[in-house]
Amino acid sequence: MPLDPTKHADWEIAEAAESNMKKVYQLADELKLDQEELLPHGHYVAKVDYKKVLERKKDAPQGKYVDVTAITPTPLGEGKSTSTMGLTQGMGRLGKDVLATIRQPSGGPTMNVKGSAAGGGLAQCIPLTPFSLGLTGDINASMNAHNLGLVALNSRLQHEFNSSDAFLERGGLTRLNIDPRNVSLNWIIDFCAQGLRNIIMGLGSRKDGFMMHSGFDIAVSSEVMAILAVANDLKDMRERMGRIVVAYDKRGNPVTTEDLDVAGAMTAWMVEAINPNLMQTLEGQPVFVHAGPFANIAIGQSSIVADRVGLKLSDYVITESGFAADIGFEKFWNLKCRMSGLKPDCAVLVATIRALKCHGGAPVPKPGQPLDQAYKEENVGWVEKGCDNLIHHINTIKKSGITPVVCINHFYTDRDSEIKAVRRLAEEAGAKVALSKHWQYGGEGAEEFSEAVVEACDEPSDFKFLYELETPLRDRINLIAKEVYGADGVEYSPEALEKAKKMEADPKFQKMGTCMVKTHLSLSDDPNLKGVPKGWNLKVRDILTYGGADFVVPVAGAISLMPGTAANPAYRKVDVDVETGKVEGLF
Repeated sequence: MPLDPTKHADWEIAEAAESNMKKVYQLADELKLDQEELLPHGHYVAKVDYKKVLERKKDAPQGKYVDVTAITPTPLGEGKSTSTMGLTQGMGRLGKDVLATIRQPSGGPTMNVKGSAAGGGLAQCIPLTPFSLGLTGDINASMNAHNLGLVALNSRLQHEFNSSDAFLERGGLTRLNIDPRNVSLNWIIDFCAQGLRNIIMGLGSRKDGFMMHSGFDIAVSSEVMAILAVANDLKDMRERMGRIVVAYDKRGNPVTTEDLDVAGAMTAWMVEAINPNLMQTLEGQPVFVHAGPFANIAIGQSSIVADRVGLKLSDYVITESGFAADIGFEKFWNLKCRMSGLKPDCAVLVATIRALKCHGGAPVPKPGQPLDQAYKEENVGWVEKGCDNLIHHINTIKKSGITPVVCINHFYTDRDSEIKAVRRLAEEAGAKVALSKHWQYGGEGAEEFSEAVVEACDEPSDFKFLYELETPLRDRINLIAKEVYGADGVEYSPEALEKAKKMEADPKFQKMGTCMVKTHLSLSDDPNLKGVPKGWNLKVRDILTYGGADFVVPVAGAISLMPGTAANPAYRKVDVDVETGKVEGLF
């Protein structure tokens, strides 16, 4: 019998389940993989050779495609990964041939306050320890590839500054005239290290590198990680890697990794990383783990490669988009699906009574602190008011032309009267609704949820993008701001406005997607505004260029690409049993 999640921590439940989990060879047999398509990393984790699978299965039909998103979360998160695992387990109980595709967790939130995103309770991805602590090294490979580009840039600056044209020519180099005040990339590290946001590097002598202002972002915000998420194959990845803009020259022209002769070496770090990682749910369904999180500052999607392979190997693929529908689903809808050519059959919108109460007026929960007593008391009025946020996200999904299924992610403390109110209001808004108790009961508790998703997948859909690529940049941003966020309009800083005008006049930017950067804690760009804010304008303070990922990245509000570590981080609870080597305290 599985452990009771009301009495045991997630890591204890995972550890107990891992004693009976399937080895990767059994998972491969059940997926009907050929022997050479499986690349084991131990007995319980493997990579899958995407190229061989897609070639062998090129004429096979594709399964149904389901995206899991959520309402605007509290700082505690609302169990989107847990719901993804629960749905996968529930569909398995219905006898469906199902596979999940999720993102690899970043070391930042794993060692901070959010946890590892493996799910929770009786709906998890296992084995938990490798999942949480680096897996097969994809994030490490992305860090090395990205930072190698910065090594090449700093080396080139040093040698150009200290050397004559003749000396550079003898080394086979031409002077790029890089402007050290116009460098577009920071270094990356996979932790929340706010003290590294702004640094001065190159202190010392002329031999110690070029002295310049720099900084660090979190690893999964790297354009290299975005390329891992959207590349269709290794050839596509190599081409994209060469288009990464590292800096600009003194005339304002972009300097790319290809200009620095480093794109090939950067891609070399990623050759193994492009293959998806195979794991499993607590109940033995296959899970592909690939690419990184943080849809508020990155694309925040599992990889196109993983989804394409999964759709050839199973009848249903359950994928997950980061944070809420205004962020993760919008990028899934208008970026990932556009780049992959895949069309979803259904979108799941995860909601909790806790988050709805928060949007309805309850005090905002604070990570690391006890939940306010207000959340433990019945308050249908708060829930009904909070459903304004739920209905806003339902309407966003409906604009894509696919059917939304609201999953009420049940907490065992929820009241029947509160659940009844959510069901009524969501159904009136045109969504299917299911109560799911997967956290407490695993797949058995997700049967109603799974049946609703199967039913939604069988309904006809009319999937369409919010904008076409021919739409000018500021018109796109305006559409996203008004139609998805509910803003009245958009305001630009002088710098952002100048960049937008230049991009609209340059044909190379006209076919690039728009990847918004915005807080995940509100529909607006102010994390303190809950529910459905009215009477506000989206404030765009900068626009970045991801030439390799083919994104233009408008940055709204005061959001940083390097989160900070909280006062009571998760690493304080993580330790190792020195006798067995088992890691304890992960969640």
